[in-house]
Amino acid sequence: MSEPVSEQNEVLLRVSGVVKTFPGVRALDGARLTLRRGEVHALMGENGAGKSTLIKVLTGVHTPDAGTIELDGAMISPSSPRDAESLGVSTVYQEVNLVPTLSVAENLCLGRFPRRFGAIDWRNAHRRAERALFRLGLELSVTRRLDEHSIAIQQMVAIARALDSDAKLLILDEPTSSLDESEVDRLLALMDRLRSEGLAILFVTHFMDQVYRISDRITVFRNGAFVTEAPTAELPRIELIGRMVGKDPEALRVREAEVRARHRTRAESESLARVEGLGKRGRVGPVTFEIGKGETVGLAGLLGSGRTETARLMFGADQAESGSIRIDGDARRPGSPREAMRLGFAMTPDDRKAAGIIPTLSVRDNIVLALQSSKGIWRKLSGAQQRDLADRFIALLNIKVSGREQAVGTLSGGNQQKVLLARWLATEPRLVILDEPTRGIDVGAKGEIESLILDLAEKGVSVVFISAELEEVVRVSQRVVVLRDRRQVGILEGESITEHAIMSMIARDDGVEIDHG
Repeated sequence: MSEPVSEQNEVLLRVSGVVKTFPGVRALDGARLTLRRGEVHALMGENGAGKSTLIKVLTGVHTPDAGTIELDGAMISPSSPRDAESLGVSTVYQEVNLVPTLSVAENLCLGRFPRRFGAIDWRNAHRRAERALFRLGLELSVTRRLDEHSIAIQQMVAIARALDSDAKLLILDEPTSSLDESEVDRLLALMDRLRSEGLAILFVTHFMDQVYRISDRITVFRNGAFVTEAPTAELPRIELIGRMVGKDPEALRVREAEVRARHRTRAESESLARVEGLGKRGRVGPVTFEIGKGETVGLAGLLGSGRTETARLMFGADQAESGSIRIDGDARRPGSPREAMRLGFAMTPDDRKAAGIIPTLSVRDNIVLALQSSKGIWRKLSGAQQRDLADRFIALLNIKVSGREQAVGTLSGGNQQKVLLARWLATEPRLVILDEPTRGIDVGAKGEIESLILDLAEKGVSVVFISAELEEVVRVSQRVVVLRDRRQVGILEGESITEHAIMSMIARDDGVEIDHG
């Protein structure tokens, strides 16, 4: 990390008491942020913290309900991204927001082409693009199409375009999420150079190692509200994690004895599968761990750590580039969900509404979907079989419905989650991957889902469990694989599984991986 900026550096941006409310949600609750010239300032927080909403307020996408924004000594209230850009606020998003089929020069000058006698002055446009790229240390043909370049170069072009508008403040929203290690190094070096030129950079990311390498200060949001601001050098990693998730690391130690006692009685289980070096470039590094029969293995880490990416590789939803899953003595790498289902795997996705339930279909239709898919189009379940299956799982999982034909979209979140679980249990799986099964459901429904997981384990079904709530991971898991910044950093087993131990492992900065089981 660079030397901390001086306290005397001039304040460029001051956000005070910003409130933004959407129907039923207070996305920002008195948020505040202070950003200085020549500073890389990291904005950290888990899902729902308010980071994206603040960016949209700063860039004129949303109008705040209350609060003030002061830029360079003047109150501003941008009404659109173009208005914000004219004030000196430019943003580069995770997904490159440019036109891939246009040339580099066209993308850099889009909407602000130099003109001569009423027509586009292409010679001047090309020179302007070359100058903008040269500032970033890039030399490339500005007449080539953007999509002929790597994602990293496209990201650099997006930054060059942002700076070409005389930006005072550059907002980088998850700019490294699609980059490999060498590309990340290049981008961080560029950020360091821009900082030395006096540019203020707001760096929004989930990657802790990058934050500690490049940022001068860190601001943490949680549930739409400001939590803390501190110089990066004065905020230990474990304290940062604690403030992000709302846990006091020291207070967690008090509960460790109770947790250890609960796990001490765990019996060793026969192995069902072994994940060996499973990974995909740019998504998640090699992951290795054992899954016992009837065992629940937790995947723990902050948002962006690689939890969901690991689950998707295991289920064949994404294609692994390395490693395998050893099951029944054979090393396999599922190439599709259908192939994973043939191995006896099942998976409920993290976004049940976008990738899980089909809301307009009935509870019955949703429950039989996976089983029917596994049988194929020529072996259809009869109407009687569908009704019996739906009724059985409605009773087994205590799904609260008016009847099997009720549209699943009209159910509560907890009951929708049970329908998803029923869909996969109907296939009689050996391994169930549950990605955030308790997200967005009430406390009672959470308890029922956790009880179902324990019931599955007693019946010999193995579970891979993912949750942003560390206490849930601790409660249900006999083994926990800890991930950080898209790579595995350790494994905890039995009585060593505590919230504090997980947080401490995430906070390690020595780069040493721990016990691959």
